[in-house]
Amino acid sequence: MMALQGKLLKIYVGESERYRDKPLYQYLIRWLKEKGISGATASRGIEGYGKDNILHTARLLELSSDLPIVLEVVDRNEKIEAILPEICRIVPKGLVFSTDVQIHKQGKD
Repeated sequence: MMALQGKLLKIYVGESERYRDKPLYQYLIRWLKEKGISGATASRGIEGYGKDNILHTARLLELSSDLPIVLEVVDRNEKIEAILPEICRIVPKGLVFSTDVQIHKQGKD
């Protein structure tokens, strides 16, 4: 089976980040779908910190209202490259990076 060359885009934001009156991660998932991106998933982290060095955790005694959210986006190189400038504009703080991947299966056969 021949693998397709693609790109994995990862976006790390805080759960409390908002854009146009919506949680940023929800806005991004819908925006990516509208742009025709093949797939995107948002996952909620249980603990983490970023450049600000503030620890966010889901431990019972230290409940945080700003847990990390990780969006994973996979598509062809050119589609990811085309949306990167807008993604970087929409994400006010956080981490945005991409890496090359090989796509071995996508969707139903």
